Amino acid sequence: MPPPTRTVLISGASIAGPALAHWLGRHGFRPTVVELAPALRPGGRAVDFRGETHLTVLDRMGILDELRRAQTGGTTMTFVDADDRELLHLPASFAGGDIEVLRGDLSRILYASSLPTTEYVFGDSVTGLRETPTGVDVTFRHAPPRTFDLVIGADGLHSTVRRLAFGPERRYVRHLGYYAATWSLPLDPSPAPAPVTTRTPHPCATIGLNTPGRLAGIGTSPADPTRAHAFFLFASPELRYDRDDPLPQKALIKQAFDGLPWRVPHLLDSLDAAEDLYFDSISRADVGTWSTTGGRIALVGDAACGATIGGMGTGTALVAAYVLATELARSPDDPRSALTRYESLVRPYAERCQKGGDRTGPFLAPATAFGLRVRNTLLSRRRCLEWMLRQGRRATALPLPSITVDR
Repeated sequence: MPPPTRTVLISGASIAGPALAHWLGRHGFRPTVVELAPALRPGGRAVDFRGETHLTVLDRMGILDELRRAQTGGTTMTFVDADDRELLHLPASFAGGDIEVLRGDLSRILYASSLPTTEYVFGDSVTGLRETPTGVDVTFRHAPPRTFDLVIGADGLHSTVRRLAFGPERRYVRHLGYYAATWSLPLDPSPAPAPVTTRTPHPCATIGLNTPGRLAGIGTSPADPTRAHAFFLFASPELRYDRDDPLPQKALIKQAFDGLPWRVPHLLDSLDAAEDLYFDSISRADVGTWSTTGGRIALVGDAACGATIGGMGTGTALVAAYVLATELARSPDDPRSALTRYESLVRPYAERCQKGGDRTGPFLAPATAFGLRVRNTLLSRRRCLEWMLRQGRRATALPLPSITVDR
């Protein structure tokens, strides 16, 4: 059993961070999670879990039933023309997997499950790391310096820990040719999703209009019947903009979709008042090794092997957090060996799942009119759709290690 003073700093309180804190706390470690945001981020897009490996981890965490109570029921997606005529319909199982929940609900549940054994520090971030043979000296933006036995970067595709310990982001993050944006808006009955179809309406549905290289969509959610959410995606070379300033981001979105018909003008008009805009490139992170040579700093989740959308990153992050904590519990006094085992187990799995992110942009917004017709034709065939669903389940399969640690 690790000594009760074994301390681990985790940067990031979204998904991978609280999941890792949950497992470390159960194994007798003392995790601290630092998060730049002033509080947990509510709402957000839907995330999903699929396959036996994902569900086994959730069950072992003890949160599977709670997630089932919070699930959306999956989200259907219908691609339409400018007159709302259906061109392609994807069922809830295609994007929603076995369980789909709002990202904010998942974050809240993970936070609550880890809280009894975890110290959370919101509104702060890591500014410096100095690795020593026995630990890591850490400086913060606001809090006084502290020393931890281990530091784990669970802070996403734009990881601060990765930048400080492994080098600048440009070495590891590759732009995949598209940008994505989401924001919420009041649900106006006139532009509400209502494609011309004979299908029974689904409680959580998104409809979208494609032109080559662009997708504009609007969706509903049972979580709040008075609100809708916009989802825009467009092809573009890498852009330069301030990631902390929403105003130039909103200008880029408006420029990319200027002149499109359908509900696009209404959705763009709502952008000015949006306070929850998410805007980022569709990119992937590829890090040569997930831990430092000293064995005191490591990465987990999107910081190590992430894809912005479509790479099954949420499920992968929970699996990786489980394996990382398990391996650290196996050899708490030899973290370097534990981190090596963790990476050897998870890397092939994460990279297999990550490949889906490479195809997300071209799938949602093919670059040509011909590409749009091919996608709509192929995915309208049931056998093709079922084959893609089977492939997704196979990609998430991983034999899970287990360990029982006496408390």
